[in-house]
Amino acid sequence: MLDFIQSHGMLISGAILLIAYVFIASEKIQKSVVALVGASLTMLLGLIPLSLHLEDNVKGVFEYVDFEVIFLLIGMMIIVNIASRSGVFKWMALNLLKATKGHPKTVLFALAAFTAIASAFLDNVTTVVLMMPITFVIAKEFETDPVPFLITEVLASNIGGTATLIGDPPNIIIGTRAGLSFMDFVKELTPIVAVIFLIAVGTLVFLFRKGLKATPEKMEHIANLDNSKTITDKNLMIRSVITLALVILGFVTHDITHISAFVFAVAGASFLLLFEKPKEIYRDVEWLTIFFFIGLFIIIGGFEANGGIKFLADQLITLTHGSLEAATMIILWASGILSGIIDNIPYTATMAPLISELINPANPNAITGHTHALWWALSLGACLGGNLTIIGAAANVLVSETAASKGYKISFLRFMKYGALVTFISLTLSSVYLYFKYLH
Repeated sequence: MLDFIQSHGMLISGAILLIAYVFIASEKIQKSVVALVGASLTMLLGLIPLSLHLEDNVKGVFEYVDFEVIFLLIGMMIIVNIASRSGVFKWMALNLLKATKGHPKTVLFALAAFTAIASAFLDNVTTVVLMMPITFVIAKEFETDPVPFLITEVLASNIGGTATLIGDPPNIIIGTRAGLSFMDFVKELTPIVAVIFLIAVGTLVFLFRKGLKATPEKMEHIANLDNSKTITDKNLMIRSVITLALVILGFVTHDITHISAFVFAVAGASFLLLFEKPKEIYRDVEWLTIFFFIGLFIIIGGFEANGGIKFLADQLITLTHGSLEAATMIILWASGILSGIIDNIPYTATMAPLISELINPANPNAITGHTHALWWALSLGACLGGNLTIIGAAANVLVSETAASKGYKISFLRFMKYGALVTFISLTLSSVYLYFKYLH
């Protein structure tokens, strides 16, 4: 039995990964459970070494779990959770609304802009959770359907999250795997993300224009919304905003300090926890997401340890004839389409080691040139592709479920009508950007 497993390790570990993908996509079983069952099988069958063997240069199971990603996620979840309790994010959103003077088209654009900017620094799920109550209030004031606002916001959150290292989990995976800093993401992706946002949201405002009308009385009411009682705890607001700003400053100065982003995130979270009841805060951390990541890293580690990642990389090199241009475009568009169908987190976690192998100098057929283009193609494809369908990103699912519970159903096809258009615009602009920046 052991001989059979050892001789067919790549096929067995590949089958575990594929079956896990199917169950994750079907959502029949909670995805963290799927990941942990797959990880357990991988370890029980001996598909991954349980301990490090330095003399043989063999990585153990914990070397495959990217703890930088895990701790960065936990740290940011705690900071955002504590900060949101003060009401500061709602206060910022309402102030933005007041500045629009109640013009519906301007309100839609302002909500999208706030969502996109917030999503660059908070995770997308947190951002839409903060935005939804405000959106329902505004739609009620305008006496209009909130669905156009909700669809625009969730699409904007996936676009905005693409701009920074911490904006979307795929970027955290890519950053730690490729050794890219917070400022690398800002410098390389923020300009194209800003262009994509302006064109995509401008298109959505045009498409939704018929429903974006309001009487002068309604506009005046929106312009004069009372925002004086939104901040529920002033001391907490000051403390959490300063901490969040210092953590982001830590990310920005990585090139000077050479301190990993997760260290600043954990330090900021630890400081804020000194003033809170830790049990309450820990209860609200998305532990399902954390365990999903851990299990997934182990499953993919088993596939990598058995040569699966190297095999796929060699196939892609053969398919593209070692062409950086072809590989970049295939990764961009394949990532964009696949991330709309399956969760972009497991997809990125699988692709990151594959790209590492594609550009590995030890590989005689490795792709050469401006190979960072491959990492940016993966980031743009995986993050922006989440807009394709209603199941493409966790934020999409959350918004659709919340809207349905309030009597506003967003069907799969209704979402895709706008999501597919925005994804096509996003990937086309990304292709042009990558071609002229790296491949021309």
